[in-house]
Amino acid sequence: MKTIIGLAARGDGIADDGSYYASTAPGDSVQDDGTIVPGPHHAAPVCPHFGTCGGCQLQHIDDHAYADFLRDRIRSALSAQGIAFERFEEAHVSPTHSRRRAALTAERKGRQVLLGFNEASSHRITDVRSCAVLDPHLEDLVAPLRRLLATLLPERKRATVRMTCADQGVDLLLAGVDVEGLAATESLTEFAAHHKLARLSIDEGFGPSARWEPQPVTITLGAVPVALPEGAFLQATPQGEAALVNAVRHAVANRIAIADLFAGLGTFALSIDGVTYAAEGGRDPLIALQASARKAGKQIACEHRDLFRRALSPDELDRFDAVILDPPRAGAKEQVEQLAKSRVACIAYASCNPSTFARDAKLLIDAGYRLDSIKPVGQFRWSTHVELAATFNR
Repeated sequence: MKTIIGLAARGDGIADDGSYYASTAPGDSVQDDGTIVPGPHHAAPVCPHFGTCGGCQLQHIDDHAYADFLRDRIRSALSAQGIAFERFEEAHVSPTHSRRRAALTAERKGRQVLLGFNEASSHRITDVRSCAVLDPHLEDLVAPLRRLLATLLPERKRATVRMTCADQGVDLLLAGVDVEGLAATESLTEFAAHHKLARLSIDEGFGPSARWEPQPVTITLGAVPVALPEGAFLQATPQGEAALVNAVRHAVANRIAIADLFAGLGTFALSIDGVTYAAEGGRDPLIALQASARKAGKQIACEHRDLFRRALSPDELDRFDAVILDPPRAGAKEQVEQLAKSRVACIAYASCNPSTFARDAKLLIDAGYRLDSIKPVGQFRWSTHVELAATFNR
Protein backbone atom coordinates (compact mmCIF):
# COMPACT_ATOMS: atom_id res chain seq x y z
CA MET A 1 0.00 0.00 0.00
CA LYS A 2 1.18 3.52 -0.84
CA THR A 3 0.53 6.82 0.94
CA ILE A 4 -0.11 10.12 -0.84
CA ILE A 5 2.29 12.68 0.61
CA GLY A 6 1.67 15.72 -1.62
CA LEU A 7 0.23 17.13 -4.83
CA ALA A 8 1.99 17.75 -8.13
CA ALA A 9 1.67 20.99 -10.08
CA ARG A 10 -1.32 19.71 -12.08
CA GLY A 11 -3.10 18.34 -9.02
CA ASP A 12 -2.22 14.64 -9.16
CA GLY A 13 -1.30 13.01 -5.87
CA ILE A 14 2.34 12.06 -5.26
CA ALA A 15 2.84 8.77 -3.43
CA ASP A 16 5.71 8.03 -1.06
CA ASP A 17 7.37 5.95 -3.79
CA GLY A 18 7.28 8.85 -6.26
CA SER A 19 4.39 7.55 -8.36
CA TYR A 20 1.40 9.73 -9.33
CA TYR A 21 -2.32 9.08 -8.81
CA ALA A 22 -5.19 11.19 -10.09
CA SER A 23 -8.02 12.29 -7.76
CA THR A 24 -6.07 11.62 -4.58
CA ALA A 25 -5.44 13.90 -1.61
CA PRO A 26 -2.55 14.07 0.86
CA GLY A 27 -3.11 11.39 3.48
CA ASP A 28 -4.98 9.04 1.12
CA SER A 29 -3.80 5.46 0.74
CA VAL A 30 -3.61 3.57 -2.54
CA GLN A 31 -3.92 -0.19 -2.26
CA ASP A 32 -2.06 -2.62 -4.48
CA ASP A 33 -5.11 -3.06 -6.71
CA GLY A 34 -5.38 0.72 -7.23
CA THR A 35 -8.26 1.28 -4.80
CA ILE A 36 -8.09 4.68 -3.13
CA VAL A 37 -8.74 4.79 0.61
CA PRO A 38 -9.69 8.40 1.50
CA GLY A 39 -7.64 10.11 4.18
CA PRO A 40 -8.38 13.08 6.45
CA HIS A 41 -7.96 15.69 3.66
CA HIS A 42 -10.08 13.95 1.04
CA ALA A 43 -13.30 15.87 0.31
CA ALA A 44 -16.44 15.04 -1.63
CA PRO A 45 -16.61 17.18 -4.81
CA VAL A 46 -19.52 19.62 -4.67
CA CYS A 47 -20.00 20.00 -8.44
CA PRO A 48 -21.65 17.38 -10.67
CA HIS A 49 -19.30 18.40 -13.50
CA PHE A 50 -16.11 17.73 -11.52
CA GLY A 51 -13.83 15.30 -13.31
CA THR A 52 -15.08 16.41 -16.72
CA CYS A 53 -15.03 20.21 -16.61
CA GLY A 54 -11.56 21.67 -16.90
CA GLY A 55 -12.35 24.62 -14.63
CA CYS A 56 -11.54 22.80 -11.37
CA GLN A 57 -8.92 20.16 -10.67
CA LEU A 58 -8.90 20.02 -6.87
CA GLN A 59 -12.45 19.74 -5.55
CA HIS A 60 -11.50 16.42 -3.98
CA ILE A 61 -9.24 18.04 -1.34
CA ASP A 62 -10.16 20.14 1.70
CA ASP A 63 -9.16 23.76 2.29
CA HIS A 64 -6.23 22.79 4.53
CA ALA A 65 -4.69 20.66 1.79
CA TYR A 66 -5.46 23.34 -0.81
CA ALA A 67 -3.62 25.98 1.25
CA ASP A 68 -0.65 23.58 1.49
CA PHE A 69 -0.80 23.12 -2.30
CA LEU A 70 -0.57 26.89 -2.82
CA ARG A 71 2.48 27.13 -0.56
CA ASP A 72 4.13 24.07 -2.10
CA ARG A 73 3.77 25.43 -5.64
CA ILE A 74 5.49 28.66 -4.67
CA ARG A 75 8.14 26.88 -2.61
CA SER A 76 8.90 24.54 -5.51
CA ALA A 77 9.25 27.41 -8.00
CA LEU A 78 11.64 29.23 -5.67
CA SER A 79 13.63 26.05 -5.03
CA ALA A 80 14.12 25.61 -8.79
CA GLN A 81 15.91 28.98 -8.70
CA GLY A 82 18.03 27.95 -5.71
CA ILE A 83 15.98 30.00 -3.23
CA ALA A 84 15.03 28.40 0.09
CA PHE A 85 12.05 30.13 1.69
CA GLU A 86 9.65 29.17 4.49
CA ARG A 87 8.25 32.46 5.89
CA PHE A 88 4.81 32.13 4.32
CA GLU A 89 1.86 34.07 5.63
CA GLU A 90 -1.49 32.37 6.00
CA ALA A 91 -2.84 31.44 2.59
CA HIS A 92 -6.02 33.07 1.33
CA VAL A 93 -8.58 30.77 -0.29
CA SER A 94 -11.55 32.56 -1.85
CA PRO A 95 -14.95 31.15 -0.83
CA THR A 96 -17.37 29.30 -3.07
CA HIS A 97 -19.64 31.33 -5.37
CA SER A 98 -17.28 34.31 -5.32
CA ARG A 99 -15.81 34.40 -8.85
CA ARG A 100 -16.95 37.72 -10.30
CA ARG A 101 -15.61 37.26 -13.82
CA ALA A 102 -15.66 34.27 -16.13
CA ALA A 103 -15.18 33.38 -19.79
CA LEU A 104 -17.35 30.56 -21.12
CA THR A 105 -17.46 28.93 -24.56
CA ALA A 106 -20.70 28.31 -26.44
CA GLU A 107 -21.39 26.05 -29.41
CA ARG A 108 -24.61 25.23 -31.20
CA LYS A 109 -25.28 21.60 -32.14
CA GLY A 110 -28.66 21.23 -33.80
CA ARG A 111 -31.25 22.68 -31.46
CA GLN A 112 -28.92 22.39 -28.50
CA VAL A 113 -26.46 25.07 -27.31
CA LEU A 114 -23.56 23.89 -25.19
CA LEU A 115 -22.33 26.58 -22.79
CA GLY A 116 -19.57 26.13 -20.25
CA PHE A 117 -15.86 25.57 -19.71
CA ASN A 118 -13.69 23.33 -21.87
CA GLU A 119 -12.95 19.85 -20.65
CA ALA A 120 -9.46 19.27 -19.32
CA SER A 121 -6.88 19.21 -22.18
CA SER A 122 -9.66 19.29 -24.73
CA HIS A 123 -11.71 21.60 -26.93
CA ARG A 124 -14.89 19.76 -25.95
CA ILE A 125 -17.31 21.88 -23.93
CA THR A 126 -18.73 20.81 -20.58
CA ASP A 127 -22.33 22.02 -20.70
CA VAL A 128 -22.49 23.70 -17.30
CA ARG A 129 -25.81 23.52 -15.46
CA SER A 130 -24.44 24.72 -12.12
CA CYS A 131 -21.09 26.07 -10.95
CA ALA A 132 -19.86 26.23 -7.37
CA VAL A 133 -17.25 28.91 -8.03
CA LEU A 134 -19.29 31.50 -9.98
CA ASP A 135 -20.92 34.46 -8.27
CA PRO A 136 -24.69 33.72 -8.19
CA HIS A 137 -25.36 36.72 -10.47
CA LEU A 138 -23.21 35.05 -13.14
CA GLU A 139 -24.45 31.53 -12.51
CA ASP A 140 -28.07 32.65 -12.82
CA LEU A 141 -27.37 33.97 -16.34
CA VAL A 142 -26.08 30.67 -17.76
CA ALA A 143 -29.46 29.10 -18.57
CA PRO A 144 -30.99 32.30 -20.05
CA LEU A 145 -27.85 32.82 -22.13
CA ARG A 146 -28.16 29.31 -23.52
CA ARG A 147 -31.64 30.18 -24.75
CA LEU A 148 -30.53 33.54 -26.20
CA LEU A 149 -27.60 32.01 -28.06
CA ALA A 150 -29.91 29.41 -29.61
CA THR A 151 -31.39 32.30 -31.62
CA LEU A 152 -28.02 33.89 -32.53
CA LEU A 153 -25.57 31.07 -33.20
CA PRO A 154 -25.50 29.21 -36.53
CA GLU A 155 -25.02 25.43 -36.55
CA ARG A 156 -21.53 24.38 -35.32
CA LYS A 157 -20.57 27.99 -34.71
CA ARG A 158 -18.71 28.84 -31.49
CA ALA A 159 -18.85 32.01 -29.43
CA THR A 160 -17.16 33.33 -26.30
CA VAL A 161 -19.19 34.65 -23.38
CA ARG A 162 -17.45 36.97 -20.93
CA MET A 163 -19.28 37.97 -17.77
CA THR A 164 -18.13 40.40 -15.08
CA CYS A 165 -19.90 41.64 -11.95
CA ALA A 166 -19.77 45.44 -12.10
CA ASP A 167 -21.22 48.02 -9.71
CA GLN A 168 -24.41 48.30 -11.79
CA GLY A 169 -24.92 44.59 -12.47
CA VAL A 170 -23.46 42.03 -14.87
CA ASP A 171 -21.31 43.32 -17.73
CA LEU A 172 -21.81 40.84 -20.60
CA LEU A 173 -19.63 40.58 -23.72
CA LEU A 174 -20.51 38.17 -26.53
CA ALA A 175 -17.73 37.54 -29.04
CA GLY A 176 -18.15 35.57 -32.24
CA VAL A 177 -21.86 36.16 -32.79
CA ASP A 178 -23.42 38.04 -35.71
CA VAL A 179 -26.40 40.20 -34.82
CA GLU A 180 -28.26 40.95 -38.02
CA GLY A 181 -31.75 42.35 -38.48
CA LEU A 182 -34.27 44.07 -36.29
CA ALA A 183 -35.51 40.90 -34.58
CA ALA A 184 -32.02 39.91 -33.36
CA THR A 185 -31.31 43.44 -32.15
CA GLU A 186 -34.60 43.59 -30.28
CA SER A 187 -33.98 40.20 -28.65
CA LEU A 188 -30.67 41.49 -27.29
CA THR A 189 -32.29 44.61 -25.88
CA GLU A 190 -35.11 42.63 -24.30
CA PHE A 191 -32.61 40.19 -22.78
CA ALA A 192 -30.48 42.99 -21.32
CA ALA A 193 -33.47 44.84 -19.88
CA HIS A 194 -35.13 41.73 -18.44
CA HIS A 195 -31.94 40.60 -16.68
CA LYS A 196 -31.00 44.13 -15.58
CA LEU A 197 -27.57 43.95 -17.20
CA ALA A 198 -25.10 46.74 -16.59
CA ARG A 199 -23.99 46.47 -20.21
CA LEU A 200 -24.32 44.13 -23.15
CA SER A 201 -21.58 44.34 -25.78
CA ILE A 202 -21.03 42.45 -29.02
CA ASP A 203 -17.68 41.75 -30.66
CA GLU A 204 -18.19 40.70 -34.27
CA GLY A 205 -14.45 40.66 -34.92
CA PHE A 206 -13.80 44.39 -34.85
CA GLY A 207 -13.67 44.98 -31.10
CA PRO A 208 -16.45 45.27 -28.49
CA SER A 209 -19.41 47.52 -29.24
CA ALA A 210 -21.94 48.30 -26.49
CA ARG A 211 -25.55 47.57 -27.50
CA TRP A 212 -27.01 48.24 -24.05
CA GLU A 213 -25.61 50.52 -21.33
CA PRO A 214 -28.25 52.50 -19.41
CA GLN A 215 -25.55 54.25 -17.37
CA PRO A 216 -21.75 54.26 -17.41
CA VAL A 217 -20.40 50.96 -16.09
CA THR A 218 -17.98 51.17 -13.17
CA ILE A 219 -16.09 48.95 -10.75
CA THR A 220 -15.22 50.31 -7.32
CA LEU A 221 -11.55 50.05 -6.36
CA GLY A 222 -10.46 51.44 -3.02
CA ALA A 223 -13.84 53.18 -2.57
CA VAL A 224 -13.34 54.94 -5.93
CA PRO A 225 -15.71 54.13 -8.85
CA VAL A 226 -13.64 53.46 -11.98
CA ALA A 227 -14.96 53.27 -15.54
CA LEU A 228 -14.82 49.62 -16.64
CA PRO A 229 -13.73 49.15 -20.27
CA GLU A 230 -15.16 46.10 -22.06
CA GLY A 231 -13.00 43.07 -21.36
CA ALA A 232 -10.74 44.89 -18.88
CA PHE A 233 -8.72 42.84 -16.40
CA LEU A 234 -10.12 42.54 -12.90
CA GLN A 235 -9.04 40.40 -9.97
CA ALA A 236 -11.11 37.21 -10.00
CA THR A 237 -12.81 37.62 -6.61
CA PRO A 238 -13.39 40.60 -4.30
CA GLN A 239 -11.94 38.57 -1.43
CA GLY A 240 -8.79 37.71 -3.39
CA GLU A 241 -8.39 41.34 -4.39
CA ALA A 242 -8.69 42.41 -0.74
CA ALA A 243 -6.07 39.83 0.31
CA LEU A 244 -3.60 41.11 -2.31
CA VAL A 245 -4.28 44.77 -1.51
CA ASN A 246 -3.86 44.22 2.23
CA ALA A 247 -0.59 42.36 1.74
CA VAL A 248 0.80 45.07 -0.54
CA ARG A 249 -0.44 47.83 1.79
CA HIS A 250 1.41 46.20 4.68
CA ALA A 251 4.57 45.86 2.57
CA VAL A 252 4.72 49.57 1.66
CA ALA A 253 3.37 50.97 4.92
CA ASN A 254 4.86 54.35 5.90
CA ARG A 255 6.45 54.83 2.48
CA ILE A 256 5.90 58.33 1.13
CA ALA A 257 6.48 58.11 -2.61
CA ILE A 258 5.28 54.86 -4.22
CA ALA A 259 5.23 53.80 -7.88
CA ASP A 260 2.57 51.36 -9.09
CA LEU A 261 3.86 49.55 -12.17
CA PHE A 262 1.51 47.50 -14.39
CA ALA A 263 -1.20 49.49 -12.61
CA GLY A 264 -4.21 48.37 -14.65
CA LEU A 265 -7.41 50.08 -13.54
CA GLY A 266 -5.82 51.06 -10.22
CA THR A 267 -6.40 48.09 -7.92
CA PHE A 268 -3.43 49.18 -5.79
CA ALA A 269 -3.00 52.82 -6.81
CA LEU A 270 -6.52 53.76 -5.69
CA SER A 271 -6.45 51.64 -2.52
CA ILE A 272 -3.07 52.46 -1.01
CA ASP A 273 -1.99 55.83 0.34
CA GLY A 274 1.33 57.13 -0.91
CA VAL A 275 1.05 56.07 -4.57
CA THR A 276 2.24 59.09 -6.58
CA TYR A 277 2.93 57.47 -9.96
CA ALA A 278 1.23 54.75 -12.00
CA ALA A 279 2.38 53.18 -15.27
CA GLU A 280 0.22 50.96 -17.48
CA GLY A 281 0.64 49.67 -21.03
CA GLY A 282 -3.07 49.46 -21.81
CA ARG A 283 -4.51 52.76 -22.99
CA ASP A 284 -8.13 52.27 -21.89
CA PRO A 285 -7.36 51.12 -18.32
CA LEU A 286 -4.92 53.99 -17.86
CA ILE A 287 -7.46 56.58 -19.04
CA ALA A 288 -10.01 55.13 -16.61
CA LEU A 289 -7.50 55.20 -13.74
CA GLN A 290 -6.40 58.75 -14.52
CA ALA A 291 -9.97 60.09 -14.65
CA SER A 292 -11.01 58.32 -11.44
CA ALA A 293 -7.92 59.45 -9.52
CA ARG A 294 -8.58 63.03 -10.57
CA LYS A 295 -12.23 62.89 -9.46
CA ALA A 296 -11.21 61.35 -6.13
CA GLY A 297 -8.64 64.08 -5.54
CA LYS A 298 -5.70 61.68 -5.59
CA GLN A 299 -2.45 63.16 -6.88
CA ILE A 300 -1.25 60.31 -9.08
CA ALA A 301 0.84 60.96 -12.18
CA CYS A 302 -0.36 58.40 -14.74
CA GLU A 303 1.79 57.36 -17.70
CA HIS A 304 0.90 55.22 -20.71
CA ARG A 305 4.04 53.09 -20.87
CA ASP A 306 4.97 49.62 -22.12
CA LEU A 307 7.18 48.39 -19.29
CA PHE A 308 8.39 45.41 -21.32
CA ARG A 309 9.83 47.60 -24.04
CA ARG A 310 10.57 50.69 -21.96
CA ALA A 311 11.11 49.81 -18.32
CA LEU A 312 11.72 52.59 -15.82
CA SER A 313 15.46 53.26 -15.51
CA PRO A 314 17.33 53.29 -12.17
CA ASP A 315 17.38 57.11 -12.25
CA GLU A 316 13.61 57.19 -12.65
CA LEU A 317 13.08 54.53 -9.99
CA ASP A 318 15.28 56.25 -7.43
CA ARG A 319 12.61 58.93 -7.00
CA PHE A 320 10.48 56.41 -5.11
CA ASP A 321 10.65 54.89 -1.64
CA ALA A 322 8.77 51.79 -2.77
CA VAL A 323 7.58 50.11 -5.96
CA ILE A 324 4.50 47.94 -6.48
CA LEU A 325 4.71 45.36 -9.28
CA ASP A 326 1.66 43.53 -10.60
CA PRO A 327 2.72 42.13 -13.99
CA PRO A 328 0.91 39.59 -16.21
CA ARG A 329 1.89 35.92 -16.24
CA ALA A 330 5.11 36.67 -18.15
CA GLY A 331 6.46 38.42 -15.07
CA ALA A 332 8.48 41.64 -15.01
CA LYS A 333 12.00 40.57 -16.01
CA GLU A 334 12.86 43.76 -17.93
CA GLN A 335 11.63 46.01 -15.13
CA VAL A 336 13.19 43.88 -12.39
CA GLU A 337 16.58 44.12 -14.09
CA GLN A 338 16.34 47.90 -13.73
CA LEU A 339 15.09 47.65 -10.14
CA ALA A 340 18.12 45.51 -9.32
CA LYS A 341 20.33 48.47 -10.29
CA SER A 342 18.25 51.02 -8.36
CA ARG A 343 18.24 52.28 -4.77
CA VAL A 344 14.52 51.53 -4.19
CA ALA A 345 14.24 50.29 -0.61
CA CYS A 346 11.03 48.24 -0.85
CA ILE A 347 9.30 46.22 -3.56
CA ALA A 348 5.83 44.71 -3.24
CA TYR A 349 5.37 42.09 -5.94
CA ALA A 350 1.92 40.66 -6.77
CA SER A 351 2.22 37.67 -9.09
CA CYS A 352 -0.12 35.25 -10.86
CA ASN A 353 2.69 32.89 -11.89
CA PRO A 354 5.04 31.35 -9.30
CA SER A 355 7.60 30.37 -11.97
CA THR A 356 8.15 33.84 -13.41
CA PHE A 357 7.96 35.32 -9.91
CA ALA A 358 10.76 32.99 -8.78
CA ARG A 359 12.88 33.98 -11.79
CA ASP A 360 12.42 37.67 -10.95
CA ALA A 361 12.97 37.04 -7.24
CA LYS A 362 16.39 35.53 -7.95
CA LEU A 363 17.42 38.67 -9.86
CA LEU A 364 16.41 40.85 -6.93
CA ILE A 365 18.03 38.65 -4.29
CA ASP A 366 21.26 38.47 -6.28
CA ALA A 367 21.21 42.29 -6.35
CA GLY A 368 20.99 42.54 -2.58
CA TYR A 369 17.26 42.46 -1.85
CA ARG A 370 15.88 40.30 0.96
CA LEU A 371 12.69 38.29 0.42
CA ASP A 372 10.83 38.92 3.68
CA SER A 373 7.33 37.54 3.20
CA ILE A 374 4.99 35.76 0.80
CA LYS A 375 1.22 35.52 1.06
CA PRO A 376 -0.22 32.72 -1.12
CA VAL A 377 -3.57 33.59 -2.70
CA GLY A 378 -6.03 31.10 -4.15
CA GLN A 379 -8.59 33.21 -6.03
CA PHE A 380 -9.29 30.46 -8.55
CA ARG A 381 -10.63 28.05 -5.96
CA TRP A 382 -10.04 24.35 -6.65
CA SER A 383 -7.84 25.13 -9.67
CA THR A 384 -4.06 24.77 -9.93
CA HIS A 385 -3.71 28.52 -10.60
CA VAL A 386 -1.61 30.09 -7.82
CA GLU A 387 -1.15 33.77 -6.99
CA LEU A 388 0.86 35.56 -4.33
CA ALA A 389 1.98 38.86 -2.84
CA ALA A 390 5.62 39.13 -1.79
CA THR A 391 7.73 41.74 -0.01
CA PHE A 392 11.37 42.56 -0.81
CA ASN A 393 13.47 44.96 1.28
CA ARG A 394 17.03 46.16 1.47
